[in-house]
Amino acid sequence: MLDLTDKVLVLSGANGGIPRAIARVFRDCGARLALSDLDAEALQAFADDLDPGGGCVLVDKVDVSKRTDVDAAIANCQATFGGADYLVTGAGIYLEKAFDEMSPEDWSCTIAVNLDGAFHFCSAVQPILRDGGAIVNIASVAGHRGSLRHAHYGAAKGGVLGLTRSLAQELAERNVRVNAVSPGIIDTVMVEHTIATRGNELISATPLKRLGTAAEVASVVLFLCSDMASFVTGESIAVNGGLYIS
Repeated sequence: MLDLTDKVLVLSGANGGIPRAIARVFRDCGARLALSDLDAEALQAFADDLDPGGGCVLVDKVDVSKRTDVDAAIANCQATFGGADYLVTGAGIYLEKAFDEMSPEDWSCTIAVNLDGAFHFCSAVQPILRDGGAIVNIASVAGHRGSLRHAHYGAAKGGVLGLTRSLAQELAERNVRVNAVSPGIIDTVMVEHTIATRGNELISATPLKRLGTAAEVASVVLFLCSDMASFVTGESIAVNGGLYIS
């Protein structure tokens, strides 16, 4: 197991299935955590489970579409932990809507959380990232190939990939690496409707013939933040069982 003692992870959307798995594996490695989510009560309960003794897990209520919320959370991280080593942008929503039924509000809400939220966190955290730090944005297979009845989500995640590649070039001079992870169909609450309606079809189209797990995504995020990926930047690693091979 990696030793991340004294390292600090900033993680948005930390109540989600994948972000919770990320928080758990980083905490198991000794990292301190600055977690944020809209549901602060549920997040605090999760934090108490991760850190029964207290002092190693910070919780903030954050709407990622609001820069003031994000700035306040990052300021709290700086004041509590003195900076950060890693950022993982895990906040996301996945709302099904056919394009001919999609309202401007549907579009704007999805972009605000999935793309603007990643921008706000990357922008706010980069001044406090220590030398040798890393950012991992959670993208999606939808950002590479599109997604049926999720045009807004596919567009947002495509934007996350572009943001990742651009930041990798800009932050390299500070020895900060920026990568993305693009999950396929992962067995979490976020995609339970898709699994219920199209699960058999998607599993059949996946060469490994099963759904992925949040822990499998978390292990790739951990790798990208670690020194084992010290010469990896500007990349997106697919965790999709072969559902989409670029």
